Amino acid sequence: MPPRRPTSTYRLQLRSSFTLDDAAALQGYLSDLGVDWAYFSPILTASAGSDHGYDVVDPTGVDPSRGGPAGLERASRAFHDAGRGLLVDIVPNHVGVARPEENPWWWDVLTHGRSSRYAPAFDIDWEFGAGRVRLPVLGDDIAEAASSGVLRVEAGELRYYDRRFPLAPGTASDGEDVLRVHDRQHYELMSWRREADDLNYRRFFGVSSLAAVRVEDPTVFDETHTEVRRWFAEGLVDGLRVDHPDGLRAPVEYLERLDALTGGAYLLVEKILEHGEALPQFFAADGSTGYEALADIDRVLVDPQGEPALDALDAGLRERSGLPAAMPWSEVIAATKRAIGEGILRSEVRRLARDLHAADDSGVEDALVELLARFPVYRSYLPAGAEHLQQAAAQARQHRPDLVPVIDAVLPTLLEPGHPAALRFQQTSGMVMAKGVEDTAFYRATRLGTLTEVGADPSVFALSVSEFHAAQAARHAAWPHSMTTLSTHDTKRGEDVRARLTVLSEIPERWAEVLDELTDAATTGHGPFDALLWQAIVGAWPASRERLHGYAEKAAREAGEATTWLAPDTDFERRMHAVVDAAFDDADVTARVESFVAEIEGAGWSNSLSAKLLQLTGPGVPDVYQGSELWEQSLVDPDNRRAVDFDERRRLLARIDAGDQPVVDRTGAAKLLVTSRALRLRRERPDLFTRYTPMTVVGSAADHAVAVDRGGAVAVATRLPVALAARGAAGGSPWEDTVLLRHSGPTTDVLTGRAFSGSIRLAQLLELYPVALLVAEEAP
Repeated sequence: MPPRRPTSTYRLQLRSSFTLDDAAALQGYLSDLGVDWAYFSPILTASAGSDHGYDVVDPTGVDPSRGGPAGLERASRAFHDAGRGLLVDIVPNHVGVARPEENPWWWDVLTHGRSSRYAPAFDIDWEFGAGRVRLPVLGDDIAEAASSGVLRVEAGELRYYDRRFPLAPGTASDGEDVLRVHDRQHYELMSWRREADDLNYRRFFGVSSLAAVRVEDPTVFDETHTEVRRWFAEGLVDGLRVDHPDGLRAPVEYLERLDALTGGAYLLVEKILEHGEALPQFFAADGSTGYEALADIDRVLVDPQGEPALDALDAGLRERSGLPAAMPWSEVIAATKRAIGEGILRSEVRRLARDLHAADDSGVEDALVELLARFPVYRSYLPAGAEHLQQAAAQARQHRPDLVPVIDAVLPTLLEPGHPAALRFQQTSGMVMAKGVEDTAFYRATRLGTLTEVGADPSVFALSVSEFHAAQAARHAAWPHSMTTLSTHDTKRGEDVRARLTVLSEIPERWAEVLDELTDAATTGHGPFDALLWQAIVGAWPASRERLHGYAEKAAREAGEATTWLAPDTDFERRMHAVVDAAFDDADVTARVESFVAEIEGAGWSNSLSAKLLQLTGPGVPDVYQGSELWEQSLVDPDNRRAVDFDERRRLLARIDAGDQPVVDRTGAAKLLVTSRALRLRRERPDLFTRYTPMTVVGSAADHAVAVDRGGAVAVATRLPVALAARGAAGGSPWEDTVLLRHSGPTTDVLTGRAFSGSIRLAQLLELYPVALLVAEEAP
């Protein structure tokens, strides 16, 4: 059996086109790559056609379309027989209800209402709905739908177009008026436009097709985890990744129950930590999914000297577009979070007011929105984290003195652990943060795409090497088994898109010139969005037209400044799509894009290899997102769930293992070399990764190196490669006299096989690659 804690993981996105049997067939390749555990996306039965699995409709079994129980057994056997482990993603917060007939629990609740045995499983405010569940599915007036026949009784069900809903027993007679039949049901079909204000069940963020589940109820926990329990009872699975625990009413208690159910198995939580925030040490978990590590690794590669010029570029773009000057990041997100609380999540705010016995009190709702907008982290875990609410209240009072009496009235209740309003506020704050920051503000802050990634704070532009080392050492000390990552199914840009865009921080004036040329040829008329879109094109190039059109539409509508999902601006979107088309159809524009990509991609590759080595050898358990052992140039989902060519990766790895020393080029083979050698070393020699000690680099280019001893394995990575290259432009190595100081014993770079002794000149060590991984030779 595999060890209780992995040395690394490899994330696989399972679906009908890539099943558990397909995953099992990869065991040999993943083992050769150096992976310790395979890491599966959700495998419980999801809505038909789901490409991601986060819309589970039946938590009691493995999805047949993903391979079913037999497929899991075969995959488990394949990996376990090879000494590998399995980590599986689970989704306790919600279930899919887009098609009620697929979800037996939801169907039963719609059929029997409050008397359904599954009614306690859902967080429904029955009183607010007058005893009915409100379903925001209608695109037209219900009377018109009935008169036209699209709303009808058919085959013993209520139908609306192709949507199916159950009929309560004895509520429909042949030929009876469909509106009267509808009025007798335990649900109310209402316009989708009302979901923001009038919904009466908790959901995942603003997605009404994902209904929240009350796993805080022990009975509901047991029923929703019967299949998960079987996995551990039968030794099929070795660890779990818990999706969105911050949505739960009692996440701390949930993790304790899960820890008991699994027998203390490896457990990770998808917890987004704000800058400077620590993972609660009282969590019964081994750590987070690693977004905070991603942010640190990205920022140690960003040139802090580029910030003023990029700020000036952003200011000029705003001025030319007739937009107001950029606000401080704290005010940007306060505004976007407020818009979310007053907009798509107003139903949740209204319910929170009802928990405060202040139904439809506009003053209370206003105060709650302001507190949510000013809340500095995703959530608290009262009594822990009360200071965050106090901080939010202090800022709310400052910015909204008119609300001081209301804030002072509701605050004591919101600080009371166990009070329904306090519990719901904690569930709601994370929803507002996610939608207001990640899904809105991140698309408005466009000065440098590297900075707007999940778990990151765009106001933190860069980290010094010493700051990076401090963060890494703290991670090693506090959460040595926490996951680290560079790319996931949720990242806004793949790791190598960000690495290429990081180069712009070194050449901000040059980027301003190129952007000016590109926008002269094609512009949306919105300068900051032009910067975002052209960065996506440059960062992902070469990318297909279809991928870039999809990204442009999602980014613009999520930003919500020039166009929105609910009210698309056709003129703006026409110009937006014309920008993408210009990159392909205008020969001059295509040439400009390709010329600039050629100018920066070498430095981007250097950043990529440095980031990968620092992640794979750094504190925690590194995860490799599917396919990212080669260049990962995906954009936001669904682009990052595209099929992976594993045959190509097998072929390249075989060539490397046969002795090929790949050059750093567009094949990405050099990244595969770094990935495989680092993963193998971690798996085969965990004794070399037991501490975190920064190494000393001296010389004129010392600031361009990040070097650390992990307990016998020494990682050396290059940073700021453009400025480094400029040092050697006149001839000779740009590293000049720079030396890695170490003891006199022999050591070998596992990437190249070259041997060294004593202190090492970086001009020699980094002659072939911008990174090195040294292991001391053992005494005979």
